[in-house]
Amino acid sequence: MAVPEVNMKLLQELQAMGFPVNRATRALHYSGNSSLEDAINWVIDHETDPDIDEMPLIPVNIEVQASEPPSMTEQLKLKAQELRDRTQRRTGIGEKKSGRENERIKRSKELLEAKQIAEENVRKRFIASREEEKAEEKRAREKIRQKLQQDKLERRSKLQLPPDDLTFVYPAMPMIQKEKDPLPGAAKLPVKFSTKAELMSECLRSLRRKNKHDEAGVKKSFQTLLYYVRNVTKDPDEERFRRIRLSNPNFVDKVGRFKEGIDFLELCGFERIEGDKFLYLHRDKFEVETFRSAEAQLESAITSPFFGLISS
Repeated sequence: MAVPEVNMKLLQELQAMGFPVNRATRALHYSGNSSLEDAINWVIDHETDPDIDEMPLIPVNIEVQASEPPSMTEQLKLKAQELRDRTQRRTGIGEKKSGRENERIKRSKELLEAKQIAEENVRKRFIASREEEKAEEKRAREKIRQKLQQDKLERRSKLQLPPDDLTFVYPAMPMIQKEKDPLPGAAKLPVKFSTKAELMSECLRSLRRKNKHDEAGVKKSFQTLLYYVRNVTKDPDEERFRRIRLSNPNFVDKVGRFKEGIDFLELCGFERIEGDKFLYLHRDKFEVETFRSAEAQLESAITSPFFGLISS
């Protein structure tokens, strides 16, 4: 296969008018290689062909016999300019569409990454809080154990018993203590929460444990959170249900004064906006399964008298 021979003068004039060499060669070859006007008309008729800018190939060399072309007229110049303008406009529209699509994809990726980072940060905070509570429980039990041991020694001293013969006074104590104190072995196990439902449950348990001396306040907080969750679930298109002012006195008294109350709403999808003035749930971030799970966790927290008071 070889490139067909075309009239070089016509080819040079087409290139001077702004046509690529492949398109100009193709136009001359398929228009008969006879005149500039025929070549330009061919380009206009075939400008949407997918292979218009591919170099034509022929099996054998073809001798080109063409008469001397007439000089380029003003009409041909206008046609060529119109064709170039049309091509540039089409290219510009394509580039704009491509740019908008790339920007949309970029924004979607950024939103997804931000959501994943926020959920991971909440999960890490709960794990750290849980580990801290376990450490506090361990220290408290150690203090109690030491106090009991000291009391034993004092009682044995009063009875004038040797300090090593502990089974004389409390023969079953070591076994009881061993059975009732599984914390040293259990405390070494890492705490992990794999689902959002588990994170929600642990958030509510943490709120209950840290405020066990304020049962009324905790219950009021759970009931208020359930009210917010049910409102959004019932009508997610209503913006006033998805927008909470953090400085609202009623909200602060019932939910905002508990850190875990804010964390629970963030687990549902609420985000801080306008410099932490509001908690806001974007409509496209509403997930019905998440809110149903949140409602179930809150109902369990409200109805169970031992919720959050027994360590898991």
